[in-house]
Amino acid sequence: MQKKKHTLRNSVLLGTLVLLLGGSAYGMTRYRSIKNAVNSSFVPTAAAKQRNVVKQVNKKKPISLLVIGADSKTSADSGMLVTLNPSQKKTTVTSIPHTTAVRVAGYSKKAPSKIKSAYAWGGTKSAINTTQNMLNVPIDFYVVAKPSGLKKVVTKGGGVTIKSSATFSNYGYKFKKGVKTHLTGNKVLAYVSSYKADPKGTNAGKQARQQAVLSAVLKKNATFKTLFNQQFINSLAGAVKTDMNFNEMSNLVKNYRRATKTVSKTALHGTMKKLNGANMKVIKKSELQRVTNKERKGLSLSHKTTGKAAVFTTKQLNKAAVK
Repeated sequence: MQKKKHTLRNSVLLGTLVLLLGGSAYGMTRYRSIKNAVNSSFVPTAAAKQRNVVKQVNKKKPISLLVIGADSKTSADSGMLVTLNPSQKKTTVTSIPHTTAVRVAGYSKKAPSKIKSAYAWGGTKSAINTTQNMLNVPIDFYVVAKPSGLKKVVTKGGGVTIKSSATFSNYGYKFKKGVKTHLTGNKVLAYVSSYKADPKGTNAGKQARQQAVLSAVLKKNATFKTLFNQQFINSLAGAVKTDMNFNEMSNLVKNYRRATKTVSKTALHGTMKKLNGANMKVIKKSELQRVTNKERKGLSLSHKTTGKAAVFTTKQLNKAAVK
């Protein structure tokens, strides 16, 4: 049951960007309804933002979003870090394993801890600060999404067609490697959540499928007129919260759609180790630097050394392992 909850929580991240970026096809004919839905989802964060995000959006500069899949405040996965660069017409999506070993911002005495604990312990403030400290990349906005939104997002948009990366069965649905299949509703969850018959391994393969569906969804968003009908807006109002206000989201819808023309996908890779009595993924500094470089390039920022929140020396790892 717990594994299923995690996969559903991760899967809803695929629909969140559609909610944010798909609205341009519909326009503002339901301006008031959209504004009310956005206002009901707006929750400011106390996180230390590293730059003026209002200025970034108004000037159509590249921005970043930390997308968190969460069933509740005590049950969350860090999910994905997304950068949108309209001038380069490119989106970068990085999956962050929820078991990544880090020093959680504000809770360093508990280190190392799983990065998913950042949201559970300190909400969006700790989740944003921890991710910024880990990768040395500014995070402009956050989005927290519940699983209840994913099926509605994809189904209302008419589903997406992808080519299966593996042959497997899940939740009663069958998929064959290399064969195109149309995903909608529960079938989307079945495809992105499977741990079975995966040549890439449990986590890497699942993340690759999630990103493939995300790419398909983003590329199709120009036809998502049905997303913003009254019933759909009302159903999603309680499924998403963000610190993006109505004006910022409106600008995003109008000016950042072209950033989805090309979607570049990656994930943090590491090695599982027993730390503090729990299995955590340890990320090497070179791997962190690779992702930092990719994210900063996606934001048109200069090169900087990666952060230190997830870097552990051999001595620190050995000490953590015997706690």
